Amino acid sequence: MVGFDSKFCIVFNSGIPSYFNSLSELEKTFQQHKLSFVKYDIQSLLDCSCIDADFVFVIGGDGTILRTAKIFSKKNVPVLGLNIGRLGFLSQLTQDDTELAVSKILNNEFKVEKRLMLASNKLLALNDFVIKGVSGSRTGKFSLRINNKFVSEYIADGLIVSTPTGSTAYGLSAGGPVLFPMLDAVTIVPICPHTLSARPLVIPSTEKLTILSNEAGMDFNINIDGDDAGIVEPYIDIYASELKANLALLDDNFYDVLRRKFHWGVAPEK
Repeated sequence: MVGFDSKFCIVFNSGIPSYFNSLSELEKTFQQHKLSFVKYDIQSLLDCSCIDADFVFVIGGDGTILRTAKIFSKKNVPVLGLNIGRLGFLSQLTQDDTELAVSKILNNEFKVEKRLMLASNKLLALNDFVIKGVSGSRTGKFSLRINNKFVSEYIADGLIVSTPTGSTAYGLSAGGPVLFPMLDAVTIVPICPHTLSARPLVIPSTEKLTILSNEAGMDFNINIDGDDAGIVEPYIDIYASELKANLALLDDNFYDVLRRKFHWGVAPEK
């Protein structure tokens, strides 16, 4: 339960020029309600071990929310996004919604969804792992195994392994399916494959994936949630993480979000 005696945290992205106005508005709202809060710049926030918070507001774009949700998943703290980026698919607020949002949070008029995350050793992804060849100017050869069983070989620009949350991100742009966020499933989407038979694959989240380079002496790059992981490997194991991202929702109508953000199912104007 969240209330007036709860401890709040604001995480903001100073790399977005318009952050200051939204931060000031949110601080003003907290002060009016006499709420206890701390604030941190996502640029310097690496972990949450020293942060005592019951609820987190995030000011930024989807990338800021992804990073914050992963950090605070270790303490099981819900995260709510205020969008000052571009699409803001994971954000539910704008600067104009601040007062209403804080009031709803204080009255516990929100829902927390525990979203699936993917892991590879200590690496975490809320959206996706993207595996591409080291040379960005040429296609790579990849081999996919699931539970140590051979599935397929791909000649492609890369592979996207996505959670349901990430199915509306890079995977969607590459021709993958949209998954309902609370499904326990993972999608595997080839990027620009050189065969018409290579199609996206949806599997249970209980499966363990292994992706290998099929070219002798050739490694590949690993990108996590849009960030270069700085890792070059000839193979990677990916599986469901024991941690869950806790996304706070004031409106849990996923289909409405699809319509508003992507103009999904909107008839063309006459």
